[in-house]
Amino acid sequence: METTTTPVTTTSVGVRYGTLIGLVSIIYTFILFATGQELNQALSWISLVLPIVGIVLAHKAFKQANGGFMSYGQGLGIGVVLAFISSLLITLFSYVYRTFIDPDLASRMLDKTRAKLEEGGNLSDAQIDQALAMSTKFSTGAIGVAVGLLSGVLLGLVFSLVIAAFTKHTKPEFE
Repeated sequence: METTTTPVTTTSVGVRYGTLIGLVSIIYTFILFATGQELNQALSWISLVLPIVGIVLAHKAFKQANGGFMSYGQGLGIGVVLAFISSLLITLFSYVYRTFIDPDLASRMLDKTRAKLEEGGNLSDAQIDQALAMSTKFSTGAIGVAVGLLSGVLLGLVFSLVIAAFTKHTKPEFE
């Protein structure tokens, strides 16, 4: 009996690793929310490392399944699909968490942000109120979901543009 394997596509690898990175990001975000560290700048940088690691691992898996070869376009496609899936998962989780699990999170974050802005001393109370109102508008509800998804995909695109340049390995034209 002969077994056939379907070739690995950029979409399948992007979805698989996007789901994985999305779930890891959800766990990490939950830990930040549960411990009150959602505004900790140093810890938020780690959330930027997760998609980078995911894209590199996805490229490695794709090349391994395709004879060691991956074009720049394939690498870019994998990264964008990964970014879309992981951004969708983390954005939906954040929306559900902020809306149903911990509705007071937004007000606590606004209070912490207000305290940091007042501490800086560069803005008047009116400017701080205006900045917080704008921040609330773009981080809650349907607009917050859209902004989160769009920003995650754009960030993934930028990461993919750079990472694919280093991880590509195109097939020779004349073999």
